[in-house]
Amino acid sequence: MEFFRKKWYDNIRSFLKEGILMKKESSYFTTLTAISELKNHFEKQLEKNLNIIKVPAPLFVSTRSGLQDNLNGVEKAVMFVKGNESFEVIHSLAKWKREALGRYEFPVYKGLYTNMRAIRQDETVDNIHSLYVEQWDWEKVIKYQDRNVDYLKNTVKSIYSAIFSTSKFINRKYHVNVDLPKNITFITSQELENLYPNSSPKEREELITKKYRAVFIIGIGDLLKSGVRQDSRSPDYDDWSLNGDLLIYSDKISKAVEISSMGIRVDEISLREQLEKARALDRIGLPYHQKILKCELPYTIGGGIGKSRLFMLLLAKEHIAEVQASAWEEATLNELADKMIL
Repeated sequence: MEFFRKKWYDNIRSFLKEGILMKKESSYFTTLTAISELKNHFEKQLEKNLNIIKVPAPLFVSTRSGLQDNLNGVEKAVMFVKGNESFEVIHSLAKWKREALGRYEFPVYKGLYTNMRAIRQDETVDNIHSLYVEQWDWEKVIKYQDRNVDYLKNTVKSIYSAIFSTSKFINRKYHVNVDLPKNITFITSQELENLYPNSSPKEREELITKKYRAVFIIGIGDLLKSGVRQDSRSPDYDDWSLNGDLLIYSDKISKAVEISSMGIRVDEISLREQLEKARALDRIGLPYHQKILKCELPYTIGGGIGKSRLFMLLLAKEHIAEVQASAWEEATLNELADKMIL
């Protein structure tokens, strides 16, 4: 009798295990399919809303070109040497895109976007950060008179419209209902500090995004009246008074998620001013910076839109590992396994 009882329990265990595995495999397959369809739908919306086309882009650039995105100025790039030349895996294509628009002679109000892939070895890994970065990097030619906050806001609205449309598409097809407002809220970083003077910059982001669900914070990089920055930003691509971050609140992880960092790019005046503020005037002799100072590059607006974060947000996932093909440290893998995420 004991033998049959044990056999029955073993069969039940095997059945449950197979069922769980089948469910898990089905879930992964469904997620992969949804990611593909989400990506295609969003790209079509982005192309239409911003008047941009898809182009190939490099994975690395020459160190002496000045095209590397220096981020906060402390992150080390993955690099290698070939002959007498050193190369760096890009952190982003912020500068390369502007030069490409000039080199390819894009007309005014026409732009490009590309699949940007990067390795950020100094990144602190958590549920929305990984060592591997993938985003839609986009850039568009504008006129000098378009360098104003109204043009920035209208561009943000176009991007948010593409996100909102894609969310509705995913909801209809996969019944994933993400609570997005129809319109995005704008606030400057100084207004945000005035609103929450006793909170840290990151705490302010959480408070304002939780309240309005989708927010664009204008003015990232320069010092606020308190003497601190809302966030750091490299001095040689965005104009610090005409840029910002797009954040959307995720109910799944109860956190504000930065989906995009973007802005109107520096001109010959703001480049020099910001390099001085950042104590980075040593860059001024680099080829890219010289082209800006000599007005040899077009005036542009551009930014990056995080692919994995958008997938994670619109598919209501709790960890970036659920939507991204990356490598993870053993501690992260164990954590994911404990939560039955991977």
